[in-house]
Amino acid sequence: MIRILLAGRDQASLSTFSSGLAKNDVQITWADSGNHGMSLLADSIVDLVVTDENLEDMTGLEFIKKIVSKNPMVNCAALSSLSPEEFHEASEGLGILMQLPIQPDQEQAEILLGHLKQILNRINFKSNT
Repeated sequence: MIRILLAGRDQASLSTFSSGLAKNDVQITWADSGNHGMSLLADSIVDLVVTDENLEDMTGLEFIKKIVSKNPMVNCAALSSLSPEEFHEASEGLGILMQLPIQPDQEQAEILLGHLKQILNRINFKSNT
């Protein structure tokens, strides 16, 4: 089972995306703020964090910076209205798996899960050899 933390102020705006994730073998946990997300990450293991552009207490990129400072091995994706070039510049060094549009749909969920599964398969392959 893949464990995903979705961080966003408005679950309804991510309902199509989250339903695309849930169609697969995925457990979704929700956080409405960066601090709430950090407390959830302290208590559990997740395979992926997906953050909205803005949370209740910080931006999504600030949240990812906090995550990476605690555990640089956590896979992260971020919703962003920035152009790909601006997003690359703003997120450089954070190791973000994927930039998602502000209102991602089921297709983006499938693409993201495909990328994540490739990473997890490589990790599992290396740990079994």
